[in-house]
Amino acid sequence: MKHSKRFTEATKLIDKSKEYSVDEAVEKIKSTSKAKFDETVDIAVRLGVDPRHADQAIRGTVSLPHGIGKTVRVLVLSKQAQKQEEAKQAGADHVGFDDYVKKLQEGWADIDVIVATPDSMADVGKLGKVLGPKGLMPNPKSGTVTMDVAKAVTEIKAGKIEFRVDKAGNLHSVVGKASFDKQKLVDNVNTFLAAINRLKPASAKGQYIKTVAISSTMGPSVKIDKTVAAAVH
Repeated sequence: MKHSKRFTEATKLIDKSKEYSVDEAVEKIKSTSKAKFDETVDIAVRLGVDPRHADQAIRGTVSLPHGIGKTVRVLVLSKQAQKQEEAKQAGADHVGFDDYVKKLQEGWADIDVIVATPDSMADVGKLGKVLGPKGLMPNPKSGTVTMDVAKAVTEIKAGKIEFRVDKAGNLHSVVGKASFDKQKLVDNVNTFLAAINRLKPASAKGQYIKTVAISSTMGPSVKIDKTVAAAVH
């Protein structure tokens, strides 16, 4: 794979054999993010879990203290007029039910998160084949199936994100933008790692956090010291 001259120059600033502290890793990311747009900063964590076991299928939500640097588009599905009004007041981008269920069935997906009230899930659940692959299916565990739609919308807009381990034991998430102040990115990364550590299953054997790395959209990845990451709470 051939990389651009900019990417090649950026890699020279990073010691691929080294695992950095969170502060150092963020500094490296900021120094190598030279694209003409505001690059997104992602984190990837490889866990020592077997997702085939229910108690090791790590999944949860976390509210990043400084958000993710983008406007999250939220659709609220509810049959209740009162809940629809609460969602609108909280800042939901789209609110309704029948019309949106039809649009979703037809493939519309110009949204990032769907919040639904419990009474609507009998119908929303039928959209599993459409919403599931896109990661849009509401779920009580992530707080997106709730009667308190206003709280859910407010939290999501403020930086609450959902994460879920894949079949290979990996977690991926956005933790901000390259334009963020260094300390804001450090705070977001540490908050994410703390959330992962709190979910460590008792049945997981051996090392829980195996590797951690952060990267920007167009830049090389930077490894974070796994022992440091495992100590964040």
